[in-house]
Amino acid sequence: MRKLPKSLARLKQEASALSKSRNIAHTSALEEVAHSYGFANWREVLKADQEYRAVNQPIPAISNNFASDDDFASLAEDITEPERDADLAPDTKILLAKNRAYFASLGIEYSMFEPTATGLNKAILDATRPVRKHFEIEGFHNFNLQGQQDQDKVYKKAYFVFPDQINSTTVSLYRPKTKKGDPRMWFPKLKEFAKPADQIAIVVYEDSLYLFNFSQSDIESLSSTSATSSFISQYLSSKNSIADELLNKLKVIAKNPIKCAIKGDTAIGMAIELALGIPANSSKKPDYKGIELKGGRGKKNRSNLFAQVADWSLSQLKSSNEILNKYGYPRGQDFKLNCTISTKKENSQGLVFHYDEASDYLIEKHKIDGDVAIWPGDLLRERLLEKHAETFWIQATSRMIDGVEHFDLHSVTHTRRPLVSQLLPLIQAGVITMDHLIKRKGNSAAERGPLFKINKRDLLFLFPEPKHYSLKD
Repeated sequence: MRKLPKSLARLKQEASALSKSRNIAHTSALEEVAHSYGFANWREVLKADQEYRAVNQPIPAISNNFASDDDFASLAEDITEPERDADLAPDTKILLAKNRAYFASLGIEYSMFEPTATGLNKAILDATRPVRKHFEIEGFHNFNLQGQQDQDKVYKKAYFVFPDQINSTTVSLYRPKTKKGDPRMWFPKLKEFAKPADQIAIVVYEDSLYLFNFSQSDIESLSSTSATSSFISQYLSSKNSIADELLNKLKVIAKNPIKCAIKGDTAIGMAIELALGIPANSSKKPDYKGIELKGGRGKKNRSNLFAQVADWSLSQLKSSNEILNKYGYPRGQDFKLNCTISTKKENSQGLVFHYDEASDYLIEKHKIDGDVAIWPGDLLRERLLEKHAETFWIQATSRMIDGVEHFDLHSVTHTRRPLVSQLLPLIQAGVITMDHLIKRKGNSAAERGPLFKINKRDLLFLFPEPKHYSLKD
């Protein structure tokens, strides 16, 4: 892995200055800056930056919660193999980042687990919070509704997806009788698919689990005829059926101009809705089987993911004003708290995020005072989906026919919903942060947020790639 001599932002600034001073195209300036630092081209600079960020992204600690349960004590006497106590190798982290980005680009919802040496030897895996939430989102299994007796154990189909073959297995889902009955799972023959510290992705498809070893192969580079690629094609074909159905219907109605039903900003959406046969009062927004329809005028920058205040009923401090009073500072005539909160390190105000997996709470903490504010995980997931629904952005032009406005439909940009199961893992890894923007002038205090944000270059871990279609084909 080659490290950049300066931050990517500084290299872009150099390119901008060079473009202005020599009156050359910005793309040409980027190439020259790349060459000046020994890179073959700007693409290699971007690759080096991606690899550097991948290597520096923390991996969640191993989960061996089962080792503290009474029923495990009798199994633990002969454990001799040490657990992973260091970070993953740089090459593994780069491969992991590539596979995560590839699945996200395709819109494949997934969760991750790491088999530990103890877990593999004793056939036990913790069903961690991200895995459990993924199962709930997909309607696969809900551990909260499961009892702790032998007869409550659930068995379902599962598959190990190797590059050249797919091997069937099963998954057992259960809660032990001891203590709180922390959720567990197990896949027979997992030792033939993974070794300790491998990063395993779980995909839910047709009420079965499909496991991919993100530590062992570059999935995007596999042949289109490989077993892995064939499964992905099958999965995408099934998941995209509604979008394909809608696209075909739009192509039909786009053959002729559609009549405008109302005036105003919603005219295009309403006209399309009526042309598709959707009753005008069926929803506040044009909607087709869960896909939002909008008369698009371009895409928004998604570096700001959403704004969401804490759940004050769970929080130690009960309002943004109380947070401002305790941790704010004067700036001229104003009293402010403008700061970024991350899981990686405390900021200058001593504030930091901690994700508590057991409760599924994102907790803002102070280095001395302890808990400050709490966001339940479900609240954040719901806000993400509310802000970024699956949408068809339809490009249209207007013209008058016999004194009545009509629309000609030209193209569609399909933005799919984000991978909601990845939201908390990305916050936990420090990829997604939160900004307090609180200000009081006089006796009035207000917060523009809190804003949950992600760097533009990291959107690939959360959002599928938009797809563009012509309606005139």
